[in-house]
Amino acid sequence: MQAEQVKKEKKQQSSQVENRARLLVKCPDKPGIVSVLSSFLLKYNANIIESSQYSSDPENGTFFIRLEYYCDHLQTKAQEMEQEFRQIADNYEMTYHFYYLNNRQRSAIYVSKELHCLLELLWEWQNGDLQTDIAVVISNHEDARSIVESYGIPFYYLPANKDIRKEVEAQQIALMEEYNVDLLILARYMQILTPEFVNHFENQIINIHHSFLPAFIGANPYDRAYKRGVKLIGATSHYVTNDLDEGPIIEQDVERVDHRDDVATLKKIGGKIERRVLAKAVKWHLENRIIVEGNKTIVFH
Repeated sequence: MQAEQVKKEKKQQSSQVENRARLLVKCPDKPGIVSVLSSFLLKYNANIIESSQYSSDPENGTFFIRLEYYCDHLQTKAQEMEQEFRQIADNYEMTYHFYYLNNRQRSAIYVSKELHCLLELLWEWQNGDLQTDIAVVISNHEDARSIVESYGIPFYYLPANKDIRKEVEAQQIALMEEYNVDLLILARYMQILTPEFVNHFENQIINIHHSFLPAFIGANPYDRAYKRGVKLIGATSHYVTNDLDEGPIIEQDVERVDHRDDVATLKKIGGKIERRVLAKAVKWHLENRIIVEGNKTIVFH
């Protein structure tokens, strides 16, 4: 009986994934958009299970919406639905994307010598809280190898510095293609990426910066924060662009500190913030909760 129950639960879980999808839309705001989208899904007997929307301005603004829905036999309906939706998108000048939950995203984690963010992601993934397959971990140091390989994840050591950066990035791009990676996560990967590399993965690279941006852009933010005598320190997760530490911000958080805290203490406190901020940003990306608008993000929590 127990085996039959487990089998039944697995079948139900499989059905939930196979028949669920998300639709993200961005378009000029005007009346009737929600009605049109709801009517479209109703036509295919799709049940909306989550809906979040935002307008930048009710007069001549931009409208953003995220819909998650369940639809029986979705895999056989999906192509027809997407074809029909193109006409709606043209009529309303929509930028849109359908995401299907059975198409599980594949991630690569880049790390250097500090492993706290990597460990947080591995724990979240092991617990089933990150909807991704961690396909590969790449590092310019060997420190993380034993940890990564203990999870059965391939690990690649690729030494990197400014003199061989382009050659190394060519190897990294080849690995991303080999492992069919959708998302690159910089978990304290302490290397500057070239414009060519960044352009290859637009809005697909998430970084964690160890300060509350836009304060203390660049290297050694905790040392500079200590010298400045700040009372709050923070961390910022953002998409990577070719402007250093200035990409669209996904998530930020802070902790209060005081004059008793030296640089080492600030780093220890900051490490905890970095872990949770990066994990949240990655989770929201994987759950298709983010729409990039210029150098900002709309995040549907």
